[in-house]
Amino acid sequence: MELKLLMPKAAVLSLALVTAVFGLFVPGAQAQEKPLVIARDMDVNALDPARAWCDTCQIYNTSVYEQLVTLDKDNKLQPLLAASWTSNAEQTEFSFTLDAAAKFSDGSAVESKDVKWSFERLKNIKGNASFLADPIVSIDTPDPQTVVIKLSAPNSEFLNQVAAGFLGVINSDVAAANGALADETAAEKDTSETWFLSNSAGSGPFVLAAYEPNSELRLARNENYWRTKPVLPEVIFRQAKDAVSQAQMLQSGSVDIAMQIDPETAKSLEGTPAIVERVPSYNFVYIALSPGAKATTIDMSPEVREAISIAIDRTSLIDFTLGGAGRPLAAPIPLGFPGGDGHQVPEYNPEKAKEMLAAAGLADGFTLQTIYPDMNVYGVDFNLMMQKIQQDLSKVGVALELQPVPFANWREAANGDHIPLTAVFFAPDFFGTSQYVDVFGMQDGSVWAKRAGGANKPEIVNPRPGELKAQALAASTAEEAEKLWSEAAQEMIKNKIIIPMVSPDLILAYGPNVKGVRYSACCNLPLAEITN
Repeated sequence: MELKLLMPKAAVLSLALVTAVFGLFVPGAQAQEKPLVIARDMDVNALDPARAWCDTCQIYNTSVYEQLVTLDKDNKLQPLLAASWTSNAEQTEFSFTLDAAAKFSDGSAVESKDVKWSFERLKNIKGNASFLADPIVSIDTPDPQTVVIKLSAPNSEFLNQVAAGFLGVINSDVAAANGALADETAAEKDTSETWFLSNSAGSGPFVLAAYEPNSELRLARNENYWRTKPVLPEVIFRQAKDAVSQAQMLQSGSVDIAMQIDPETAKSLEGTPAIVERVPSYNFVYIALSPGAKATTIDMSPEVREAISIAIDRTSLIDFTLGGAGRPLAAPIPLGFPGGDGHQVPEYNPEKAKEMLAAAGLADGFTLQTIYPDMNVYGVDFNLMMQKIQQDLSKVGVALELQPVPFANWREAANGDHIPLTAVFFAPDFFGTSQYVDVFGMQDGSVWAKRAGGANKPEIVNPRPGELKAQALAASTAEEAEKLWSEAAQEMIKNKIIIPMVSPDLILAYGPNVKGVRYSACCNLPLAEITN
């Protein structure tokens, strides 16, 4: 059927209209804006900043909402909603002056009441990220541009925590009108979760356009953005579970960025127009030992734990699982984080491991139950990794009973009767070291003091990391804090409960016309910096 355009003779079609309707090339016409399409295995659990807890959520929260401050490519603090800030000498009180130009996507001003409401809601919603707001004891708003936050204890990392996407500032009037609550009843009575799946109420460079679980997430440019508007008119995340399908989508041109390409799959992109970069990441994979687990049938002493550690060939493990695209690390703190650098990675020494096990009365060998998540994370196939570790440990008489399980089952086992030897992964929630001491330090109450069976084996509990954490958070200078974090790292290494295996490199894979792609400690992928 022939299409005819009927119009009065006097009517004149604008150049833009001709281009928009027919997609015709007209000399001098402005190039049509293109959406950015990203292939990603989306792990979205919520689109409410106070409830969201996932890697994709970090991108979403920092693209649609904004924080008081942010981090640049060198992890240095930069103004965002706050134009300036100060703290007292004890680092228990922080005062922020909001940028008077800051506006939400509906055009209303970002005010101190919105910051107070958002932070109090994060604390009271009692979600996974609520720990970031738990130390807040009061928030004062003496005027619409000033926010004064008081903490229960000194915290030299508080500004870095405020840069985390989970502390995004929400338009309180809009959210409250749609069932959101910030008071002590929020955990039980807030009814806004479904609303947030279809709507956003932030001041970020993008707004939520549409979300279809396990299929697609669409963001549209915030046309009322108060800073420089992003070049991209739209960003579309398309669900693609595995690296191979993501690479195929990138090769076909159906997506512009493939976010979870592993080193082996990256080889398939060689010789294509796609750009592939390998950059260090802050993520890591580790094994953990639980002397107090119900199924641990031996005395898993510090010497036995050290023997297990040095019986694993980390170099060949990194080659086997990642084709060498990763870094070994000694402490359960990322390289590049305060206190994470400068520690000696255990040297592979199976002969010494045998001697140590014999001295512990285990010359005849023993078997360890080994439950771990059946996953591929950061390019590491956990089944391949555990088979390699099983092979290494068998050489010193340690047999592993490998039991891959879904992640939910792993968590239940780890927190229940615990697991003699397991493997898991960790990615930072913010740029700061306290989170690693909270999880991996063996002070009473830490995550792994519990999972390692500290209640059954109190001798594995070590209060020192927690003490050093308190001192580091009260440190008056970054240099002083760095030394204390490094000492805390040494304590965690001495505990020999958490044994890091590898910090996998991150593969950035994108089309030849895409610019501005980078990895960020606070934002994962800063969308507003990207052009195509």
